[in-house]
Amino acid sequence: MKKFKYAIEMGGGFTNIYIKGQGLALKEPTLVAAEPAEDGYRVVALGNDAKKLVGKTKDNVEIFTPCVYGEHSNFEYSVVLLKYFLSKVNFKANEDNVLFLTPCGITAHEKDNILRVCEAVNMGYVELMPAVLCSCIGEGRKIDGSTVNMVVNIGGTYTDIAVINMSNIMKGATLSIGGKSIDASIVNYLAYKDELVIGLPTAESLKNEVGSLYENDLLNMEVTGVDVQTKSPKTVIIHSHELRCAIEPFYAEIVRAIDTTINTLPPEVVSDIINNKILVCGGCAKLQGLDNYFKHNLKYPVHISEDVDYITILGAGKLLSDQILLDSIIKKF
Repeated sequence: MKKFKYAIEMGGGFTNIYIKGQGLALKEPTLVAAEPAEDGYRVVALGNDAKKLVGKTKDNVEIFTPCVYGEHSNFEYSVVLLKYFLSKVNFKANEDNVLFLTPCGITAHEKDNILRVCEAVNMGYVELMPAVLCSCIGEGRKIDGSTVNMVVNIGGTYTDIAVINMSNIMKGATLSIGGKSIDASIVNYLAYKDELVIGLPTAESLKNEVGSLYENDLLNMEVTGVDVQTKSPKTVIIHSHELRCAIEPFYAEIVRAIDTTINTLPPEVVSDIINNKILVCGGCAKLQGLDNYFKHNLKYPVHISEDVDYITILGAGKLLSDQILLDSIIKKF
């Protein structure tokens, strides 16, 4: 029976670390800033410090997320970043055991990549845990009974869709849709519609401040960028209903994926999902009008968590303190 002290959620947007007995110890952007050097690349900044540099550095400085869609394909930088985060929470190398949260749709190869990263930072024993199970636990839902729950977690670089019962995932899929792809869509849309070039940080601010799925939302925001033609500064007032054209297709795809998943399920399972409502969480669940959008475009009732940003890592924290439930889940995975 393994005892675990840490839970780590290393998402495409943010990395969260929870310590048993202490609570949430760290939340920082999953970002690395690096520039070319004689022997390859030199790390310039990590986490919060890298976030501050977005759009404000030399052209040769690249700022990126080393783990996209839950896959740590950028091995070297995932290791550097995770070591940095662990150093900030007094992690004891080779001693402390870790629950490492993962998307539900990752392959065996991607799991191996994650375990290689964990080994390289000298963790103790590591157990990979589907993040959607922790989302359910964080919301206070019972996952170890026969009642079925459905979870949709819309994160920074991917969206998890999962159907859960008996501490297991009956159906699961991971879509390459998240906040960063929406930001990029806003950049492209404004370049085409208003001939305005903006950076990803400005696009993210637009999404967070005036992004909306209401068709006639009156919110607006003034932004300054560069004119495509003249290359001179240009200021434009952007309205929510304009941004909707760049944002809505991503949520339409999520709706289609939910429908497709539910259509493969037995009637008894669908009945449970209707009774319990689909649990929606993740940073992109905060978008204005999302609840209304689901009501009009999805045939099934939805509940958007009141704590979309932290529900998953807090659920992992609960799991650290429930050894019986934790052991029963580990046996299934």
